[in-house]
Order: sequence, then structure tokens, then C-alpha cells
Amino acid sequence: MWVVGVMPDEKVWDLLRAAVQDLSPVPVSVPRDVSGGLDWWRGKARESMFSESPTSPGSWSADEDAFRLSAFLDACRDDSEHVEALRDAVMDQFPSDGEEGLFVAVARKASPFSALAYALGPDAVLRLPGWFGDFLLDAEQVRAQLPVAEEALGLT
Repeated sequence: MWVVGVMPDEKVWDLLRAAVQDLSPVPVSVPRDVSGGLDWWRGKARESMFSESPTSPGSWSADEDAFRLSAFLDACRDDSEHVEALRDAVMDQFPSDGEEGLFVAVARKASPFSALAYALGPDAVLRLPGWFGDFLLDAEQVRAQLPVAEEALGLT
């Protein structure tokens, strides 16, 4: 699931303050070879990672490189305890039935962020705020990041 939502700045600041207070002094583990994975992805970014299915006309099958990219993006996701707690705290701010100002994308057996990352390519993804799809910004940070994000997404 990938969620984009809107909340008051004060709530963003409260959530971030609480996350920092709860942050344990244990170092966060970073995937062992992010730069190597990015170099590999840059070398493959202009190639399709899918091929037409020989058994189902009109369908596509993921190639080995698509699975490798998905595994790389999953490995880059910070699923440490304190980040998961922050994600849960953020999600608790939104009603389960959804409301105006909330966008949710769900992909069965797939990651909406991985699909976006595949479409954009590594250099555009690295210009997006946050870390591989995760970010929590107040209004001022949104205004500062918006032009860069629009450029990365190719929006006008």
C-alpha cells in the first residue's frame, strides 16, 4: 500500500517529535550495497524488464531483472521498528474509510512505489523527497519540494 494524505502542520511536527523521542540509539541498518544496486539499475533503466507472455496473448511477464529491481527496492525500504511505529502513527491519523485529501494505492502482490520507480527510473526517483517512497513533510517543506517532485514526475 502507498498512501498520500494531508494533515495539519502541528500534527506532522508532533508525530516527528514523538518519533525522535522514541528513537533508540541503535544504528539504522542500511542495505549493504545501495550504490551498487543503483549502478545496476541505471544500466538497466532504459531496457524493458517485461516480455510478452508466450502462453497468454496480450499479457506480460516479469523478467529476472524486474524481480531483481523489486528485491532491491524492497531492501531499500526502512522497516526498522521506529520507522514502522512512525508509519503506524501517521496512518492512525486517517479514518479507515478514507476521506477527502487522502490517496491510497494498493497493488496485489506488488508495490505501488516499485511500479512508480520502474516507470521513472533511478535518477528521477532519487530526486523525490524522502527515502524510496517514504516521507512526511510539513506545508513549508511541501512547497520547497514540489518543484523538484514535479520535475522528477514530468508534470507541468
